[in-house]
Amino acid sequence: MPVLVTGGAGYIGSHFVLALLDRGEEAVVLDDLSEGFKTLVPPAAHLIVGDIGDPALLADLFRRFRIDAVAHFAARIAPSESVRRPLFYYQENTAKSLTLIEASIEAGVPHLLFSSTAAVYGETELVPIPEEAPKQPVSPYGASKLMVETMLADAAAARGLRFAALRYFNVAGADPALRSGEASNHAGHLVKLAAETVLGKRPELIVHGTDYPTPDGSCLRDYVHVSDVADAHLAALDYLRSGGESVALNIGYGHGASVLEVIAAVKAASGKDFPVRIGPRRPGDPARLVAAATRIRERLDWRPRHDELTTIVSHALAWEQRLARS
Repeated sequence: MPVLVTGGAGYIGSHFVLALLDRGEEAVVLDDLSEGFKTLVPPAAHLIVGDIGDPALLADLFRRFRIDAVAHFAARIAPSESVRRPLFYYQENTAKSLTLIEASIEAGVPHLLFSSTAAVYGETELVPIPEEAPKQPVSPYGASKLMVETMLADAAAARGLRFAALRYFNVAGADPALRSGEASNHAGHLVKLAAETVLGKRPELIVHGTDYPTPDGSCLRDYVHVSDVADAHLAALDYLRSGGESVALNIGYGHGASVLEVIAAVKAASGKDFPVRIGPRRPGDPARLVAAATRIRERLDWRPRHDELTTIVSHALAWEQRLARS
């Protein structure tokens, strides 16, 4: 039975589609292509261009396909933009998710995977951050995702839907076979920005602060390979299909790399130097964001395959080089 993947033409969603197809499953992609790309959707997947907030479209889609599970990746994901446009984020991320959840329940779909975020925790002094840490998001983006988690928990209690909310830390890298990667021209992730700077797409890379209480003064983050994130979703799907209870889990490796360490890794992997400018801190940037990653390994038997910073940046660089040639 097919899996419906919302946002399956985007960065992380397209990698999950590949993971599904690689093990012989059927994938139905629903994407409005406002942030996604047709080129990232494999020919073997069914692509439906449309809005997840359209109840008539959803009802028709659920009638046409015998959907076994929904994997919900479609969202707006820029925290800074969400501060400027909070109602837009609540509409896109929260209200439309409500429509999708309701349509899934009405169609009798038993399982839902939700693409959540470490932004639900907000600023915290806990290192690493456990799943039970206080949820105090500092942006409408994080708040919009936390609201969806709350809706899912309430729907599960009332209607029997079972879900897995997977809270990503810093996703990076690309499919090792270069079938997909981060294609957006306005992405704000460090590894992609550094790779673009290597190729001359950017004149310099800015480091936002080197006076943090970390070993080298720059911010520390838990970088996790996008293909490992896709595998975690497969493991969560198997867990739910086997009768597992609803759960919220971090996706991270449990250790971090600093901004300066990432830059050094990109320079080493590319064999090229590039301009780096030290700028002031950005408001709201915590010094350390590292996942407590034990629970996902124990609950889902998830075993990352790409837990090396060198691997992550090498795959990201290879993908950027491919984009530059196309």
